[in-house]
Amino acid sequence: MSHIDRRKFIAGTTAAGLSLGAFPGLGVLPTANAQRKTSPSEKSPAELITPQTQQKIDRGLAFLQKRQVKTGQTKGGFGHSGYSGGIAVCSLSGLAFMCSGNPPGQGPYGKNIDMCAEFLLKRVSDAGYISAAGNDNMYGHGFGTLFLGEYYGMTRKQKVGDKLRKAVKLICRCQSTTGGWRYQPTKSDADLSITICQIMGLRAARDAGIHVPDEVRKKCIEYVKKSQNNDGGFRYTINGGGSTFPLTGAGLVSLYSAGIYDTDEVKRGLTHLQRYKPGGGRASSHYFYSHYYAVQAMWHAGGKYWDEWYPAIRDELLKSHRGDGSWVDSSIGPEFGTAMACIILQMPNNYLPIFAP
Repeated sequence: MSHIDRRKFIAGTTAAGLSLGAFPGLGVLPTANAQRKTSPSEKSPAELITPQTQQKIDRGLAFLQKRQVKTGQTKGGFGHSGYSGGIAVCSLSGLAFMCSGNPPGQGPYGKNIDMCAEFLLKRVSDAGYISAAGNDNMYGHGFGTLFLGEYYGMTRKQKVGDKLRKAVKLICRCQSTTGGWRYQPTKSDADLSITICQIMGLRAARDAGIHVPDEVRKKCIEYVKKSQNNDGGFRYTINGGGSTFPLTGAGLVSLYSAGIYDTDEVKRGLTHLQRYKPGGGRASSHYFYSHYYAVQAMWHAGGKYWDEWYPAIRDELLKSHRGDGSWVDSSIGPEFGTAMACIILQMPNNYLPIFAP
């Protein structure tokens, strides 16, 4: 697919039912577009997403398109069981299609996006929990809420809004006393990895006009702040532990999503995150999950952080692209790895409100 201008994408989503006023999150949430730093050397999306990169993205999206189930009870999913048939993979694949500039129902992947929504909507319980049989937990619920928030913002379909409100209410009910969330849809303890998924889901819902109590937002951001170590990195729980690459990226994205930019927490977090610059030889578990949040953090940071980070992760991903168009995550599978890689590589487009400063 050829590169398209973000204004054209916004115009297309407006025609589908979206208005810029539908995104109070670009106003209700304290976002800070003016606070994203640029540099004289910052390249345009068309320069960063080179022709070779776009070719790999197109092949990745075609792989996902081919793997999506077209008929039957699991229509819209990306498998019949396990991770590929779960909520998270479906949601991330739908976001990958959207990142290419395709609104629901429009363009080469518009139908695929609609099928993702159909799959997810059928799996929202009366209590609001988004779950498919198998490996789903609050990770899936958070990613599902995120996708439905983006989808609802573009379509304004009442059925989607009703299901999304239920999903949001479940997140709010399950928030722990410390402000975070855990694996199961119950009020218990918390960890930062699950918590960031709920924060992004709530952000997307608020962007689309769904009410989220201020107290819920304040508590979860306080939880994130308490998860930061003295070295600037972020740890798994507030009870203690070492800083990790994936959680440092996730912690920074949480802060940016709340409109927190030039603070000591952010500066120390970015310094720590730079230790894991792609190509530096530091191996990390949860590769795609880590870079999914890291590239968002560096995009928000802008300036030299973005100038150096995106080309590095782009070139690394181009090398690991497989002949069938996929990227493989050894633990979760090629559908997950491909969706994540396509989202990461398309970050310069800045099409989706959830990724916007």
